[in-house]
Amino acid sequence: MISFGPIGLASSHPFTDDTALVADEARDAERLGYATLWRSGNLPMLTAAVRATTTIPVATGIIPVSSVPPADVIATYRELNQDHPGRFVVGLGGAHNARPLDTLNTYLDELDAAGVEAGSRILAALGPQMLALARDRAAGAYPYLVTPSYVEEARATLGPDRRLAVLLMVMPTTDRETARRAAATPLDFLAKQGGYRRNLLRQGFGEADIDAVSDRLLDGIAAWGSPERIAARIDEYLAAGADQVVLRILGVDDLALWRTRLADSLLG
Repeated sequence: MISFGPIGLASSHPFTDDTALVADEARDAERLGYATLWRSGNLPMLTAAVRATTTIPVATGIIPVSSVPPADVIATYRELNQDHPGRFVVGLGGAHNARPLDTLNTYLDELDAAGVEAGSRILAALGPQMLALARDRAAGAYPYLVTPSYVEEARATLGPDRRLAVLLMVMPTTDRETARRAAATPLDFLAKQGGYRRNLLRQGFGEADIDAVSDRLLDGIAAWGSPERIAARIDEYLAAGADQVVLRILGVDDLALWRTRLADSLLG
């Protein structure tokens, strides 16, 4: 079963194909003490990050099952597990079709048959059915754009023995409008998708909150402000039942500097 420390880091370069950049970021995350590095579902870059480091687990957040064949995941898992056992966390999701649960179940059947164990994988889950699937067929769930109250409910669904890693937008700025603009970019894309928008509505936000990135939405699903304020916000998620909060740092020019400053503040 996956073991998660409390603070993970989302890559600042999730879609690059520059292996040197990927390797440098992975070594930096390991040196700074982040518990897990989360990358996109780009398997060659995932491999580069694992091979550049010695201890830090590297997770995919996420491999889109509608476009990445299970054979590719199986081959990468076998290759890395031979040389770096336990360091590839197989994060799966992205079944964007009419029958997403059936698609994921079929995909998981193929991974089971190939020996990619349920305890080594985690699902991008938001709604009740996906959380139940993450409980029954994976080590746990990896939600995004959620509140601490959502985390409490997700923990109740998953039970105490499954992992819950929460991706959190973190804007280390004390200016609300700067934080809002930073949050608006991912929200403009993700909140137009049915699953994320439905989940925000389930959490009690209105259409206007989502479309305008209202103060209520910004304060509800993100962390912004001073490092001390960000730390307090992360503690809310951990207290609500998250095993790990994964920092997606936004709204600043020098991302490497803030990876270090937040590590000093949160991990020191």
